[in-house]
Amino acid sequence: MAKTTASLPQGTRDFTADTLRKRNFILATIRTVFELYGYEPLETPALEQLDTLMGKYGEEGDKLIFKILNNGLHDPANVDKARAAFEQVIAGKNDKDLTSRALRYDLTIPFARYVAMNIGQLTLPFRRYQMQPVWRADRPQKGRYREFYQCDADVVGSYSLVNEVELVFIYSTVFNRLGIPATIKINNRKILAALAIACGAEDQLTPITMAIDKLDKIGPEKVSLELSQRGLQPGQIEFILKYLGISGSPAAMINEAEAMLGESETGRKGIEEIRFILDYVQAAGWAENAPAGKTAASLAIDFTLARGLNYYTGTIFEVKADGVRIGSIGGGGRYDDLTGTFGVPGIPGVGISFGVDRIFDVMEELQLFPDSLGAGPAVLFFNGGEAESRAAFRLMQALRSNGIAAELYHEAAKADKQFKYAEKKQIRYMISLSGRDLPPGHCFIKNLATGKQENIPVTSLVGYPY
Repeated sequence: MAKTTASLPQGTRDFTADTLRKRNFILATIRTVFELYGYEPLETPALEQLDTLMGKYGEEGDKLIFKILNNGLHDPANVDKARAAFEQVIAGKNDKDLTSRALRYDLTIPFARYVAMNIGQLTLPFRRYQMQPVWRADRPQKGRYREFYQCDADVVGSYSLVNEVELVFIYSTVFNRLGIPATIKINNRKILAALAIACGAEDQLTPITMAIDKLDKIGPEKVSLELSQRGLQPGQIEFILKYLGISGSPAAMINEAEAMLGESETGRKGIEEIRFILDYVQAAGWAENAPAGKTAASLAIDFTLARGLNYYTGTIFEVKADGVRIGSIGGGGRYDDLTGTFGVPGIPGVGISFGVDRIFDVMEELQLFPDSLGAGPAVLFFNGGEAESRAAFRLMQALRSNGIAAELYHEAAKADKQFKYAEKKQIRYMISLSGRDLPPGHCFIKNLATGKQENIPVTSLVGYPY
């Protein structure tokens, strides 16, 4: 067999035990909050039909979908078809003779497909949460991976803005429990549609939102240049940049947006929806949502927020960690006809997503993980030979049966070697069943952090305060 250099695909990672304990802490926190708000779990396949995904994420998003080659392309009967299809793909067109499936890009479109396929069996409004990996053919960099986890919560079958309010509280509850100082930003796609109408470029909504969505990355000058390249006139670009400059208190920002866009019914509706969410959140006890001693997440209007995905129709969300140079750690919005693309129109929905990998990076940088997450089993039994290891194994099973994590060193070895093993695994206690002056039916138990050693009956091991 030919030797292969061990390596990973770019944008993917292996996870050590220490990393997984921390990731599982994040996932468990998010899952607990989702279920607290009445959401139920769902999983969908990693693979979707390519036409399920294409055309749902905008021009830029479609380029990042990982397409999968069809099976059997090596079959002589399929070679000519595959060659012709490959030429089509090179030209930017999809061809089912070469690829008809893809890795999921996000969890929202697969969820919409699921709802469309099962609408007759669902109790509406239907609340689901989903925690699975997604894949994007993006350029890897800090905080941006090609394989990463998303945790989504969505409600379908309801137009009520109370759903948006609850999603804001889900965000704040999770980030408050994790201790992450975060800003939850909101805008409304109706306001962006009104912006396009007000500047006389109603047919350019998608290019406008795509350019605005890059504002944080490329700055206003390059946004202006991109809008110009898309065919917008200087006066239109100036109007858009004035809109992007709206700032101040929430009330002042709403008033200024109203003055610019209020003649549009669409714009008025979007502003009313933002005002409803802000008022409802405050009336629902926003200030009391933060646990004692932890920084509360904040809620802010951001009229520059665009969320470049084509399927959003109303409120849009984005979450940034305060004081950390990293992209968004959450995002989402309302999509009132996403299932219509699958032949089931009129099913409204709204949802949010957590970016687990970026949340992990933020918590590492801010040192927010509990110290106990890095620890191994509570107990390591010393292996002093065949007879002692058999007795230790029996006691170890008794501890495990009572929920106490325990391990027996795998072989009889020098004490120093066994102690070093325990230290490297951050095991808290070492137990030995043999030793000088040890009465029958007793053991030595040593706290490896303090060095304190006790002589106790083995019958007391289960009840010991580890």
